[in-house]
Order: sequence, then C-alpha cells, then structure tokens
Amino acid sequence: MPRPPAKAIGSASGRGEGPNPVGVHVGARVRQCRTLLGLSQEKLGEAIGLTFQQVQKYERGSNRIGASRLFDLSRVLDTDINYFFEDMLEEVAERSPVRLRGLSEEAKTFEVEPNPMAKRETLELVRAYYRIDDPSLRKRLFEMTKALAYHCQGAGEAPANLED
Repeated sequence: MPRPPAKAIGSASGRGEGPNPVGVHVGARVRQCRTLLGLSQEKLGEAIGLTFQQVQKYERGSNRIGASRLFDLSRVLDTDINYFFEDMLEEVAERSPVRLRGLSEEAKTFEVEPNPMAKRETLELVRAYYRIDDPSLRKRLFEMTKALAYHCQGAGEAPANLED
C-alpha cells in the first residue's frame, strides 16, 4: 500500500506554504526572551530537554511549539505565556490556521517589517543597560539616548528632560 505524501515541514496546513506567521512571531518572542536573559540556545535546550537545533527551529518558526512545550518555555524563561503573543500585528493574527481555514480565495502574501526588538543589537543594548547598577547613572544614560535620538531625527517634540 503506497504511503500518503508527507506534509511539508513547518507548514501551517501541510500544503508547503512555509511556516505560519503566528509560529514565526512566537518563535521570535522565545528568542527575544532567551537573549535578554543571556541564555544560549544550548542552555535553553538543556533546560527543556531539547537540542539547540530544535530550539533554533522553534525560534525560526519552522517547528511548531505545542502547548506543553510553550508552558515549559514560559517557566524556564520566567515569563507569562501571554508574553509570546504580545505585540502581534493584526496581519499576523489573521494568518492563524483557524482563520485561514475555509477561505475561498487565495491568501495574500504576507511580509513582516523587521522588528527592532528582535535585533541582536537591541537585545545587547538592553542587557548592557540593565547591568548598570547605579539608578541615577542609568537614568542619565536613558535621557542622553533620548536626546541623541531627538537631535538625529531632526523633527518632532523634544524629550521632556532635554533641558536638564
């Protein structure tokens, strides 16, 4: 008896359209949280009983994260499960499998704008910022950064403490 064709890896419905944008978003949030905590993929994998390659696939969205695994991730990363779904664009939410099911017309191509919070540079900057123990120094750095952004932008409203 011939085998049925295999589903495409990471596809939302097995039709080969690639990772579902919701899974990609959740994976990006896993990566963001892991990086903010300073954990390597290997260390996270060890904590939940996976290889770093499996963690990579979760973070890319090419492997789906089941409910029990998401629960484990939230525990290890010390965050609420809702964190993984926060800041999801409506266009992404509309691409969930249940919303796609039964559409009569072809689903449109979806492109995500790069999220600055997902950049390694941003994550390293946040981690370095919180390593500054002196609260007054940290606040001065924060105000200086806002002032630099204001002057580089060349428009808009000046930050509240710019004159200080």
